[in-house]
Amino acid sequence: MEIKSRTGSRTLWVYIGLVVVPVVVAIVLLSQGDDGGSVSGTKAAAGPSLAQLLLAITVVVGACKVVGWLAQRIGQPAVIGEITAGILLGPSVLGALWPSGAAVLIPKAAVPQLNVVAQLGVIFFVFLAGLELNTKLLRGRGRLAVVVSHVSIAFPFLLGVGLAMLAYTRFAPGGVGFLPFALFFGVSMSITALPVLVRILHEIGLFRSEVGVVALTCAVVDDVTAWSLLALVIALTTASSLVGVVLTVVLTAVFVALLGLVVRPLLRKLVTRAPAASLHKAAPLSVVGVLLCAMATEWIGVHAMFGAFVFGVVFPRDNPIAAWLHDKAGGLTTALMLPLFFAYSGLRTDIGLLSGGGAWLWCGVILVVAVVGKLGGSALAARAVGENWNRSLQVGTLMNCRGLTELVVLNIGLDLGVLSPTLFTMLVIMALVSTAMAAPMATWFARRDGRNVVDFPGRTSDRAAA
Repeated sequence: MEIKSRTGSRTLWVYIGLVVVPVVVAIVLLSQGDDGGSVSGTKAAAGPSLAQLLLAITVVVGACKVVGWLAQRIGQPAVIGEITAGILLGPSVLGALWPSGAAVLIPKAAVPQLNVVAQLGVIFFVFLAGLELNTKLLRGRGRLAVVVSHVSIAFPFLLGVGLAMLAYTRFAPGGVGFLPFALFFGVSMSITALPVLVRILHEIGLFRSEVGVVALTCAVVDDVTAWSLLALVIALTTASSLVGVVLTVVLTAVFVALLGLVVRPLLRKLVTRAPAASLHKAAPLSVVGVLLCAMATEWIGVHAMFGAFVFGVVFPRDNPIAAWLHDKAGGLTTALMLPLFFAYSGLRTDIGLLSGGGAWLWCGVILVVAVVGKLGGSALAARAVGENWNRSLQVGTLMNCRGLTELVVLNIGLDLGVLSPTLFTMLVIMALVSTAMAAPMATWFARRDGRNVVDFPGRTSDRAAA
C-alpha cells in the first residue's frame, strides 16, 4: 500500500510539473505576445472569453487544493490553505510579483463573473451550515451554551465597538457614519465559524470528545445569534430611515415565522408521508427552495445568505433529500464554489496597503483585541459555569476560530462600503491568524487534559478505548 501511495503521489507531481505547468506558462506567453488587434479589443470590451473564465476557475480551484493539502501536511485544516491560496492569487503576492501573469491567469474582467459563482457557493454553504446544526446538542447543556455563546459574542462585540471609536477617523470610508462602522467592527470580532470548527474537531480527533461537544453546543447558539445580529446590522446599515429599519426588521421576523410555522411542517409531512423513491425525484426542488429563500431576504434587505441559513435550519434532517443535498450540493460547493469565494476575497485583500509600522501596529492591535475578546471571554464564561481552567481555555480556543464565516461578513461590509480596503485587509489577516491558532492550541490543551477522551454517553472514543 505504501509503495502504491508513493507511486500515485509521484505520478501526480509529474503530471502537474510536466503537463499543467507547461500549459499555463504557454498560455501566459501567448497572451503576452498578443498584438491587441480589433478582435481582441472587441472581446475585452464585451468581457472575458469562456476560455479566460475557465482558466481563471482552473487556477483558483487548483491553487486552493494544492495549498489546502500543504496546510494539512503541517497540521492545519485545509480551509487555512484555501484562504491563503486566495490571498496568494491576489494583489498581495501574485499581483505584486508578476502583474502581467496575474492579469492573464485571473483577468479583471473575469472577477465579476467569478463573484457571481462565488456568491452562489456561499449561499449553499450557509444553507448546509444551517442543515448541519444539531440542536440536540443543546439538551442538558442549555445553561452552559447560552452563557458561553452569548458572552463570546457580547464581550468581543463591546471591545470591537470600543476599538472602532479609535479607528473610525483613520479607517472609515468617506460618508460612512460611526454607527454602521462600529456595528460591523463589533460583529467581525464576534464570529465563530461553525462549519470550520466541525472540520477542525474532526481533524484533531476531538469531535466526539466532551470538550468538542461543549464547543459545538456553544457554537450552535453562537452561529444563530451571530447571523441574526448580522441581519439586524445590515438592516440598520442599508435602510435610509428609522421607518425603513423597522420595516426591514418586521419583514425579517415575518419571514422567519413563515418558515418556522408553515414551511417546516409542510417539509416534515413531505418527508414522512412520501415514498422514498419519490423523495429522490423531489430532492432537486429543494435547491429551488434555497434560492427562493435567499432571494426573499435579499429583497427584504438582510442579505441572501440569511434566508438560505434559516431554510437550512428548518429543513428536516436524516432523510434522502438531506442526504442528496449533502452529497450533491455539498460536494459541488466545497470542490468548486467556495474556492472561488476564497480567491475573490484574496483578490480584494492587498497586504501592500499596510505600508508603514503604524498600519501593522493597528493590525496587531485588532488581532489582540479579537483574540482577547473571543478566546478570553469564552474561557471566562466556561470557567464561571463550572468548567476547569484547562477545558475553559480549550473551549475559548475553539470558539476563537473564525474561518469562512468571518470572510462572508467582511465581504458584506466591503460591498456595502462600510469597511475600507485597508481595514478589510487587516480583518482578513485577523481571521486567518485566529483560525490558524485553533487546531494547534486546542491540541496542546487536549494533551494536558486526560478527560477530553470521554465520548458521548454509551460510546467511547478511539483514544479512550486504547
